[in-house]
Amino acid sequence: MKKILGGLLLLIGFGAHADLDITVTGGSTSAIPIAIVPFAQPQGAPADIAQIISADLDRSGLFRSLKREDMKFELPTQESQVDYRTWRALNQDNLVIGRVETTPGGGATVTAELFTVPQMMKILNIQATAPRPSDWRSMAHKVADQIFERLTSVKGIFDTRIAYVTVAMVNGKRQYKIIWADADGENPREIARSYEPLLSPSWSPDGKRIAYVAYEGGRQKIVIQTPTTGDLQTILSEKGINSAPAWTPDGNKLVVTLSFETNPDIYVIDLATRARRRLTDSYAIDTSPTVSPDGTKVAFLSDRGGSAQIYMVPITGGEAKRLTFEGRRNEEPRFSPDGKSLALVNYDGSSYRIGLLDLATNALKLVSDGPLDEGASFAPNGATVIYTRQGARGAELATVSVDGLVRQQLRQTGDVREPAWAPFSRP
Repeated sequence: MKKILGGLLLLIGFGAHADLDITVTGGSTSAIPIAIVPFAQPQGAPADIAQIISADLDRSGLFRSLKREDMKFELPTQESQVDYRTWRALNQDNLVIGRVETTPGGGATVTAELFTVPQMMKILNIQATAPRPSDWRSMAHKVADQIFERLTSVKGIFDTRIAYVTVAMVNGKRQYKIIWADADGENPREIARSYEPLLSPSWSPDGKRIAYVAYEGGRQKIVIQTPTTGDLQTILSEKGINSAPAWTPDGNKLVVTLSFETNPDIYVIDLATRARRRLTDSYAIDTSPTVSPDGTKVAFLSDRGGSAQIYMVPITGGEAKRLTFEGRRNEEPRFSPDGKSLALVNYDGSSYRIGLLDLATNALKLVSDGPLDEGASFAPNGATVIYTRQGARGAELATVSVDGLVRQQLRQTGDVREPAWAPFSRP
């Protein structure tokens, strides 16, 4: 599993992408009971909207949706049909009903209502649209996001996307792919494919582009691709290392690792002019940059102190400050959306685990079990971290809430690597 300083070695081979089998563990012992009544929708519809909403809320670990077989009484689809006594008898705190109307071209509009059963009142009207049949799942996720936010005051992430790398053995050779998918693993689509390594996918702040590392003739290059159009631009192809792209919050620059001058150092690249500015100048290896949400700081990995640790430097340049001291190594830093913490990989001499470093107190909290966890990326609401762990069938995607209580394993038939969670904006 060992990666040298956050990814300067090539990835070892791992299996092909497959549909994800999601298992939730942990969670609140007082998960909120909620009934998602089957929506009124046409037969043969592209998706069961209510079922997707239920699955979304259940995966959060904060809700426990009522099984359909336990809905023994009426199944309302209009407010006038709601009998609160029915749902109180089933010990439900909340009730969701809805209707789906189709639109020309196979699209749809969903109208849903959220009720609180103890207070016997409606607390939210919801509407979402799907321009095409392929957008029905996204439409359902949007409804789940609104329910989640209304009941938790935390923005939902069900209608977001993730990207990750896979490798399959094809004709005796490793075939690398970058895949993007919905946050629940559905609707996987291929962004890039190559018999040479593809590494380090990184979403632009507007969610429309992905920067990543590709190889051509054994030489590294950093490219930017627009998944919806396939447009591809080569940004850097210097001699030596071209790796670890990270976007600035304005989307106008990339912070990367280059080695064409001396040792691997951190550089800031202006995407409009391709001008580059060297940010670190060390005898050591500096890599894995991540930019703070306010665009003023860059955290990165360096062995300048004798072991791999996390440092931070102003993006305008200056002296780097060491941030991590707990454990033998700390690697792969990623800023939280609020800029108050870093997700990282901590190695204590026996196990690699995902840690969250509080930047105000320097306290490190380990939130995964190990022994071979890596590649953490925050969800855009900052409440969840996605990473990879070693499962019984190889490396698999996993998520954990920032309090460490709610965990999901997203199992595949093969291995995946380097997950990256997209921002709220969908391409």
